[in-house]
Amino acid sequence: MRLISWNVNGLRACLGKGFMQAFEEFDADVFALQETKMEKGQAELPLDGYTEVWNSAEKKGYSGTAVFCKEAPISVQNGIGDPHDGEGRVITLEYDRLYFVNVYTPNARRELERLPYRMEWDDAFRAYVQKLDAQKPVVICGDLNCAHREIDIKNARANRRSAGFTDEERAKLSALIDAGFTDAFRALHPDVRDAYTWWSYMGKAREKNVGWRIDYFLVSDRLMPSVTATPLYTHVLGSDHCPVGLELK
Repeated sequence: MRLISWNVNGLRACLGKGFMQAFEEFDADVFALQETKMEKGQAELPLDGYTEVWNSAEKKGYSGTAVFCKEAPISVQNGIGDPHDGEGRVITLEYDRLYFVNVYTPNARRELERLPYRMEWDDAFRAYVQKLDAQKPVVICGDLNCAHREIDIKNARANRRSAGFTDEERAKLSALIDAGFTDAFRALHPDVRDAYTWWSYMGKAREKNVGWRIDYFLVSDRLMPSVTATPLYTHVLGSDHCPVGLELK
C-alpha cells in the first residue's frame, strides 16, 4: 500500500508544474495534499478511479487540504473541532483497519506572532488523534511545520528561534510522538543527514540542499512493523516542498 503526502503550495500553480505527471507516476493508493489554496472544482483534475475529499479554508486562496484515495473510506471528518476548523487544515478518513489523518499545521509566522495559537493547536490536535488511536491505529501525514531535531534542519543554531524550530514547537512534536506515535522516516533512517522536504525559494536553497524536514508520516507505534519504506521524493519539483511517502505491507 503506497501513501503519498505533498504540500503543493497552491494546487493550481502546481498543476502547471507537472503535478499530474507526478500523480500518475506515483499511482498511490492514497494521495494527500496540503496548502491546496483552492476549492473543489476550481481546476480540472482527471482523477478517474479516485474518491476526492476536500477541506478548503473559509478564506479564499489560503491553506486547505485534500485527499484522493482509490478505496472509498467508511467515513470522513473535516477538522478537529471548533475553534480550529476554519482554515481547512485536517481531513480524517476511516478505514476498516486504520484512520488516515491529513494535516497542515499552522505556521507560527515571522516574529512568532502566531506561536501562542500554534501551542493551542498542537494540544488540540494531539488530543484528537489520541482519541482516534484508542479506537484503531492511525496514520498521520502532512506538513507539521516543525523540524523536530537538529538532524532535521541544515542550520540548527542559526534557526533556534525561527518559526518551525522553536523549543516550544519541537517540544509539542515530541509530546505528540510520545503519545503513541512513531516518526516513520526517522525510525527507518535514524542517522541519515541532509534529508529534507522543504527549501526556501531564496538563495538557491534547494540547489544547495539547505533545507528542513517538516513533512512527515507519523504512525501509531503498533503499525511500525507494517512499514516497509519511507521515501522522500526530492527530485519531484513543482512546489517548495517535495512529496514524502509511506509504504505499508
